[in-house]
Amino acid sequence: MTIPQWLRPSRRAILATGAALGLGAGLLAGTATTSQAAGSLPCDLYASGGTPCVAAHSTTRALYGSYNGPLYQVRRASDNRTRDIGVLGQGGVADAAAQDSFCAGTSCLITVVYDQSGRNNRLTQAPPGGFQGPAQGGYDNLADATAAPTRVGGHKAYGVFVAPGTGYRDNNTNGVARGDQPEGMYAVLDGTHYNGGCCFDYGNAETNSRDNGNGTMEAIYFGNIKVWGYGAGNGPWIMADLENGLFSGVNTRYNANDPSISHRYTTAVVKGGPNHWAIRGGNAQSGGLSTFYNGARPNASGYNPMKKEGAIILGIGGDNSHGAAGTFYEGVMTSGYPSDATENAVQANIAGAGYGR
Repeated sequence: MTIPQWLRPSRRAILATGAALGLGAGLLAGTATTSQAAGSLPCDLYASGGTPCVAAHSTTRALYGSYNGPLYQVRRASDNRTRDIGVLGQGGVADAAAQDSFCAGTSCLITVVYDQSGRNNRLTQAPPGGFQGPAQGGYDNLADATAAPTRVGGHKAYGVFVAPGTGYRDNNTNGVARGDQPEGMYAVLDGTHYNGGCCFDYGNAETNSRDNGNGTMEAIYFGNIKVWGYGAGNGPWIMADLENGLFSGVNTRYNANDPSISHRYTTAVVKGGPNHWAIRGGNAQSGGLSTFYNGARPNASGYNPMKKEGAIILGIGGDNSHGAAGTFYEGVMTSGYPSDATENAVQANIAGAGYGR
């Protein structure tokens, strides 16, 4: 997203079987454990729905029932050594104790958020882009590894705390949607940590860290900036960053059906295909997803067809606009346009994971 000059100082398929839905309902009822059965976690559910994950990022838990690898990497200030932080067991939650032990007596930064999909779409320190901001010409900051403590399923974990100037990116990805190809994405965020800077995004962006024009992005945005689109109330809103516009619906500015949403743990969903896209959201601790928009691409030039480039960003805009604040816990990107039923099963799993408990 490109910020106007005057604002720059302040910156920004139905499921294959009914069994998956039954599983989701069981999770929602509170039957989740810290190590889910294979086939029960978000990317297993997306695969069952015919829209597999092509990127899966989390510092709090595994997103596949079979995953037993690293979630993220930290680097400590005392000697610049790094350590991968994995899960407590296959398909389980993060081993926060390993981070605490490694970082004891010093500070640590999150240097890598690993991709659990097997496509190596890992997120690392974002390079300079078309918007430089306070880190003129330099790389973005890395997140303090202890700034977003949380609990998941009765275990301590840490999120990615994005302060203004912080950002992660992968400009050379594998399998992420290009052009007008369909895709879906969700993120679990701290709904109380946001600002009006541009732009706290997670999703598809330009591969050269520049503003390459309308329709070259498709990412989840969360915050309360009103320079472009906005929804009802005072925000924050889940919107789509499609480059040169944050969109809350078909209109380029106000769309009344996109509500302010600020659950402590918020699920945000954006998905898009040829002349069709949607925004959904809900409480990541309980309940289902609501659909805030489902329809045609925005009524402005350059967004149909889309020109997505396939990079992945976290905490920044497509041109490296890094004036925003937010906290990220988990998120994925898919190949293909997920059905509402698939996303509902994923939301049930998220709600059963036990965020904050």
